Amino acid sequence: MKPENTNLSSIPLSMSKNSLLLFLFALLTAGILAVTFEGTKESIAIAERKAAEKALLEIIPASRIDNDLLLDTIEIPTAAWPELGLKNGGEIHIARKNKQIVAVIIPAVAPDGYSGDIKMIAGVNSNGTIAGVRVLTHTETPGLGDKVDLKKSDWITSFDNKSLEQPTVSQWKVKKDGGDFDQFTGATITPRAVVGQIRKVLEFVKREQTLLFTVEAPDSNPES
Repeated sequence: MKPENTNLSSIPLSMSKNSLLLFLFALLTAGILAVTFEGTKESIAIAERKAAEKALLEIIPASRIDNDLLLDTIEIPTAAWPELGLKNGGEIHIARKNKQIVAVIIPAVAPDGYSGDIKMIAGVNSNGTIAGVRVLTHTETPGLGDKVDLKKSDWITSFDNKSLEQPTVSQWKVKKDGGDFDQFTGATITPRAVVGQIRKVLEFVKREQTLLFTVEAPDSNPES
């Protein structure tokens, strides 16, 4: 029996057809993705804005302000980045009532957590007291260090109304180090890192009172 003949000349043509089909499929897929992205971009931006606003309003309730926290901001001075644990800067959100600044919300990072960076925002009232603190992201140990998260524990609320005078600067430590703040059972490094970083935020605010509490409100009706 003679071996079946294979038409080798048809192989390049077949490959060309397959390549063309793959190209057209990729082009169609890219087009669908582009259309989908454009169609959902606005809704994604709105959702992200609401999430950011919700985090800020947990610290400064809407009843205390009459401005837009997301729009009323100033850049953090470059010289303050190391003190606040920031690598790429950030924005300070200004809280106003009747055009008067009542508080500022400052991003900060405690770089010395047990498992890495602990990113947070801290609100400081115009009288130098803490309005509130929230941890935004962390990688601390579940059941131990993750108690810095309000969803796991109310420990983070222990900073409310505290200042550099109450307790004194020397008491801004966990109790294990002779300070005023509780540590977690079986976990000291995480709360120690957060306490230390919030103290630095308060020191920054005290030093930069003029910068932070004399910022003019943004023009809500800018000239075109």
